[in-house]
Amino acid sequence: MSHDSAPQPLTAHAGLALQGSLRPPGDKSISHRAMILGLLSIGETNVTGLLEGDDVLRTAAAAKALGADVERVGDGLWRVRGVGIGGLTDPEDVLDFGNAGTGSRLMMGVVGGQPVTATFDGDASLRKRPMRRILDPLVRMGTEVVSEEEGGRVPLTLRGPREAIPITYETPVASAQIKSAVLLAALNAPGTTTVIEAAATRDHTERMLRLFGAEVTVVPHGPEGHGRAISLTGQPTLRGTKVVVPADPSSAAFPLVAALIVPGSEVTLEGVMMNPLRIGLITTLIEMGADIERLREREEGGETVADLRVRASRLRGVDVPPERAPSMIDEYPVLAVAAAFAEGTTRMRGLHELRVKESDRLAAVADGLSANGVAHLVDGDDLVVHGTGEPARGGGTVATHLDHRIAMAFLVMGLATQQPVTVDDGAMIATSFPSFLPTMQGLGGRIEG
Repeated sequence: MSHDSAPQPLTAHAGLALQGSLRPPGDKSISHRAMILGLLSIGETNVTGLLEGDDVLRTAAAAKALGADVERVGDGLWRVRGVGIGGLTDPEDVLDFGNAGTGSRLMMGVVGGQPVTATFDGDASLRKRPMRRILDPLVRMGTEVVSEEEGGRVPLTLRGPREAIPITYETPVASAQIKSAVLLAALNAPGTTTVIEAAATRDHTERMLRLFGAEVTVVPHGPEGHGRAISLTGQPTLRGTKVVVPADPSSAAFPLVAALIVPGSEVTLEGVMMNPLRIGLITTLIEMGADIERLREREEGGETVADLRVRASRLRGVDVPPERAPSMIDEYPVLAVAAAFAEGTTRMRGLHELRVKESDRLAAVADGLSANGVAHLVDGDDLVVHGTGEPARGGGTVATHLDHRIAMAFLVMGLATQQPVTVDDGAMIATSFPSFLPTMQGLGGRIEG
């Protein structure tokens, strides 16, 4: 899908209670990493439950362009025959990542550590996103930035070394993408590379590297052990394996919040990943009084998953600490929607990373709240939402800025507001939740194009 195509406005209306069960799409973070590590492995990797959204399909196409045999063999089932570390080939064309920030940044780590040259590009939104924070450590590891747009933005061309240089790197911000790019480059480095992060970020890369056969150690770091030091022994032989992709908690967030704010609703979300570094939203909503019940906890693909039974609830405002941000960075837009229906004030602290996502999400959320009559304040890097405990007014049109999570968050809002809510473009929702519209309609939600 091209995100430069004609906009597709969508409007959500309040209506009946939401009822039913669904399995949210496969986790996007794990889907990206399964394709990438399949490329870097010897033998065959079989991936079940892959998220077949545009972002992940771009990563799959890039893996194929770099030499892997990538094949869809069934619904959500993919087979990757890798080339191993050091076996990549120069792609014949530009690696076009569309809107995929995660896919592009992680693959920069791959290319930056391998003896290949590749050009990265994307859509208008991706071209605005900063890549310098990824490029800086890669340059220390021997990557040559052949060309780049101002500020290290795409389109840019990287040339990797014969062998990467092992380094110790302290990330300037809490970012799983920076950490992962360095670890992926380090796969072709003789010796040990260590990444130090002041606050623990999602650990899917570390978990999946171990699954494929790499030696990775993780120890607490810093005051009170909030941070982590992650060390990778370079030049392992990765072996293809089976990957079961759990349901994405970031995608589950939208029907989950919808069920909480639409009166009378009861929805069950099946097989949702419960990784402690990914469930900050659930923790916060429970603090707000949400009725969320975890059922049938089990292991799938190296991750704990559970079914979540969610019932409509009276929410109250809370203070969300900044150290929780890494575990819910993608969920703040929909948390802001929940806060608009809560009684009292919700303060979300330390949201500077929202300014460099698919859009300036902090500004986009604030503008969307304004358009729909929700009292709020942006105070530095904090977002403060003043809820009344009653349905928000609604009636506004929200500028999505090509951001799928802004679009879905405000469509969820419109399912419970006094007046319908329109988003100016819903086309990019397919990047992470291709079935969002029929899924929400199947639960009883009124969303129309």
